[in-house]
Amino acid sequence: PTVLETLRQSDFEKQLEPQESDITVLFCDVRGFSKKSEQAQQGLRELLDRVSDALGVMTCGIIKYDGVIADFQGDAALGFWGWPAPREDDRLSACRAALHIQQEFQHALHDSRHTLAGFQVGIGVAHGRAIAGKIGTKEQIKVGAFGPTVNLGARLEGLTKTLGASILLDETTTDFVRGALPPSEGRLRRIGRFRPAGMNTELMLSQLLPSAAMEPSITDEAIKIYETAWDLFAAGIWRDALDQLNLLPEQDKVKDYLVLYITQHNGKPPANWNGVIVMQSK
Repeated sequence: PTVLETLRQSDFEKQLEPQESDITVLFCDVRGFSKKSEQAQQGLRELLDRVSDALGVMTCGIIKYDGVIADFQGDAALGFWGWPAPREDDRLSACRAALHIQQEFQHALHDSRHTLAGFQVGIGVAHGRAIAGKIGTKEQIKVGAFGPTVNLGARLEGLTKTLGASILLDETTTDFVRGALPPSEGRLRRIGRFRPAGMNTELMLSQLLPSAAMEPSITDEAIKIYETAWDLFAAGIWRDALDQLNLLPEQDKVKDYLVLYITQHNGKPPANWNGVIVMQSK
């Protein structure tokens, strides 16, 4: 709808020209699709219909909060905000879209009659400079976004599985949303400082959680406990960090990565420890 509104303007060709601007990207991917595709070789049409429904949920979430659909890549969708008309609360809209998508999949997860049963998603949201607009060749064009911010959104989505968090945000998005998102809609939890594989930049990542009413298994107290554990971990006080992590409930999967990391290093930080976890794979 946002793009169609632009096309109705008399100078739409100028409006569609690629331009550099601050945008917020949302990259969403279905978990375990490759495995399901392999298992469904005799029922690929049914799988395609299920993936189409999954992409439909993503599309509805992005459009519901005034985003632009940039691309579909197999079982993944890319949406963005900030073009053609930037709004001050674009980062907030992207986070609301992420929560909407995640909750739709969560509702269908254990309903065997639902076409999305068994599907889960990972979502990465990032904000920064990019080129957005009409992108492509003379033969084929599309509305899209290009630049490191897009790559970062995809990288954050990839980390959701490793870190056990359905929605990950970069620091720029988190800083804006922390004071703008009511707790009745969603909550934030610092996950830690990481350097993704293949990147030189260190990122403080945060998890976007539903409200306590929507996600009662992770309480506000659990959020504080994990953040305390991370601060101790970053400071090199790993024994105390582990004690805090052990207070968290089993279903809070975010703690598992940190516990494993401490265990793999025999409970002691390396000599050159600076509080940053360097990821070895994407």
